[in-house]
Amino acid sequence: MVDMIKFILTRLAQLIPTLFGIITLVFFVIAAIPGDPAQVMMGERANPEGLRKLRKELALDKPPHERYLKYLGNVCHLDFGRSIVTGQKVTDEIMARFPATIEMSFFAMLFAVSLGIFIGVVSATKKNTIIDYSSMVGALVGVSMPVFWLALVLIMIFSVGLDIFPTGGRMDLRCSFTPITNFFILDSIIYLFKKGNASFLLSALHHLILPSLALGSIPLAIIARTTRSSMLEVLKQDYIKTARAAGIPERQVIFKYALKNALLPVITIIGIQFGLLLAGAVLTETIFSWPGIGKWLYHAISARDYPAVQGGIIMISIVFVLINLIVDILYSVINPKIRLK
Repeated sequence: MVDMIKFILTRLAQLIPTLFGIITLVFFVIAAIPGDPAQVMMGERANPEGLRKLRKELALDKPPHERYLKYLGNVCHLDFGRSIVTGQKVTDEIMARFPATIEMSFFAMLFAVSLGIFIGVVSATKKNTIIDYSSMVGALVGVSMPVFWLALVLIMIFSVGLDIFPTGGRMDLRCSFTPITNFFILDSIIYLFKKGNASFLLSALHHLILPSLALGSIPLAIIARTTRSSMLEVLKQDYIKTARAAGIPERQVIFKYALKNALLPVITIIGIQFGLLLAGAVLTETIFSWPGIGKWLYHAISARDYPAVQGGIIMISIVFVLINLIVDILYSVINPKIRLK
């Protein structure tokens, strides 16, 4: 237990320079992008006096290093400033939209992990059979398909053609739904227990299926291929041969001994892919009109809304780093020897 606490504290201490580097890089890269936010806000016919006043209000008239030091202090208090376009606090806008992205990414990854590990295990145990070949061809197709193309195909088939799923949004417009946490699934479950009304939960799940399938297609293929490769390596080990020679049932050999030791590289891929889902949900959210952080960032970039872009990227980076921390902790749980490194 002491080793685990020490390991976690060490990893937390290592996050500080990482986050500092991310904040610094994001600020100066965004500041170096061509374009004047004040000019974008006021239009091409803006008068010079109005532009000067607006630049002063936004502190754009100060040198980058002065703006950086002030911004660094504000970020330490989770204050990313105000959106140039809406005038609202960037933190408030992120907190209003981030749950939607996390919810979609979570269910996409749940779909990818459950099906991907299953396919990988089956392919490894049925090596060089039609099941193995078809699974790996399917995984190759899944990696190769662009997410936006798959999303459009799903909409054309299941929304426009068969009219089974909605084309976008998070909840049926006819539902008089008031969010509590902005996690619609969680809020719907709360409504279910409080009022016995399951319509909100069914509507939220109904709207979540297609975006999750589209977003989880690439991670599913990657996890399946990684699981297969890792399982094939583990199945060659002597202790697996000994377990089989001892008469232990094949199912127990596969799932109790082989899969547990094959999960280390798979967990790494899962952590990386989940972070990439948060950062790469822009296209999926735009196509499905999903009011998440990706769609919001897309509009912020188009409007040269620097505070919103900086805050959104930093927030995604923080979540990505925390996911890597969780992966490290899971590593140490599965293989305690890692804590000593």
